[in-house]
Formats: sequence, structure tokens, C-alpha cells
Amino acid sequence: MILIKRYLLIGFILLSTWMVQACSVSYSFTGTNINYDIIKSFSVDNFFNDSGGGPANMEQLFTESLKDFYQRNTQLELIRNNGDLQFSGSITRYTITPQATVTTTDPNLPDRAGQMRLNISVEVDYVNTVNEDESLKRTFTFFKDYDPRSTSILQVESVLIEEIFESIIQDIFAATVANW
Repeated sequence: MILIKRYLLIGFILLSTWMVQACSVSYSFTGTNINYDIIKSFSVDNFFNDSGGGPANMEQLFTESLKDFYQRNTQLELIRNNGDLQFSGSITRYTITPQATVTTTDPNLPDRAGQMRLNISVEVDYVNTVNEDESLKRTFTFFKDYDPRSTSILQVESVLIEEIFESIIQDIFAATVANW
């Protein structure tokens, strides 16, 4: 009886080990479709701000946020140049536009914007050196609204930019290495 239990325990351990190894190749919690036996690294060139707007450190913030996201959500090694996956591009649009107008009852006062929108677009050139068919060049855009009656753009700009970049980077991740 003890011998049978021992064989069952050994069989269970072997089966569990095999299942964990089999699953580790095809499944990840982030939903990536990366074959880590072939693709081992990624590189990110500095993105440039070609939009003509935004804070001076915006391109650096985007570049570092993109690197951090891929390091947190993949097993890839970040290298300076010529990664198996390569990212480059620029911030092509930074606009603040009115979305809703508040009409005043006083004819001496002008109408004012009740809602403003910060819109950012980033053009990404993604090169997969292992599978060229997966490479792409695409623009990713996202926006956030704020109320100019209670706050100025200077008060909320950094928070809005971070939130917009987070959404854009998630879209880039989905388009490049995720199974979504």
C-alpha cells in the first residue's frame, strides 16, 4: 500500500512538472505571444517630440515609460541597440481643444469652454527582426478631458500626459506582442 502511494506521488509530481513546463511556453499572464526561445531582447530608440507642443521632457517620459512597460510585462532584456524587437518613432500631435461650450447669460461676457481635451498621437515604427510580417508602422492616439473652469492645463498637464501615455503604451503592447 505504501509502495502504491509512493508511485502515485511520483507520478503526480512528474505530471505536474510536465504541465508547468508545457504551459510556460504558450501562456503568460500578460497575454503575450512571444517565443522566448527565439526572441530575447528589445530596444527602444529615443522618441522625439515633433508635435510642437507639450512640456520639454515629454519625449523622455514616453521613451522611459515604454521601456518600463515592456520590462514589467515581458521577460525580454532591454538592450541599447538592435534588439530582436525594435521601437522608434515620435510624438506627432499634442493639441488642446474645446469640447463643450458654456454660454453665459451676460451679453458682456464671452462664452467659455466648459470642457477641454488634451489629445496626443504617437507614431511608432515597430520592427520584429525574427518575423518581419509582424513589424508595423502605426499612429496611436488617446485623449483626456479636463474642466478649465476649475483648473488650468498647467495644474493637470503632467497627470493627463501620464494617463494618456499609459493608454497609448497599452495599445502599442496589444498591437505588437499581445494576443488581444
